[in-house]
Amino acid sequence: MMSGLFFYRIGHFFFKLGIPLLPKLFFGLGFLLFHCVIPPSASIGKGTKVGYGGLGIVIHARAKIGVGVVIAQHVTIGGRSGFVDVPVIEDGVFIGAGAKVLGPVRLGANAVVGANAVVLKDVPAGAVVVGIPARIVKQKEAS
Repeated sequence: MMSGLFFYRIGHFFFKLGIPLLPKLFFGLGFLLFHCVIPPSASIGKGTKVGYGGLGIVIHARAKIGVGVVIAQHVTIGGRSGFVDVPVIEDGVFIGAGAKVLGPVRLGANAVVGANAVVLKDVPAGAVVVGIPARIVKQKEAS
């Protein structure tokens, strides 16, 4: 199925090959059709899915996103003023609609970020966070 992630994958392929113009072309097509900003230099794992074709999603060019992540519409994964590092999202994370993940944060495996939450601190694996700023409301117990 065609989505902003589809155009990212093609652009990322050409980016890894070092071809200068084609990644920008596919980035532009993704932006034009789905109003999403998913740069070909970002690292996004296999099986990652985006809601509504990636509508309104913004991802930082240096962000690292794991395998099997679900990103809903209008999510921002980006930097923060005064910080150099950008978010790292581990495998199996779910990010709800309108959420913001900003700055040098790490979302642990299988974490859940609620809709419209603003994540400014690390989230442990299996935690559910909500609110502005995001706080943990549920934590999966270690086995």
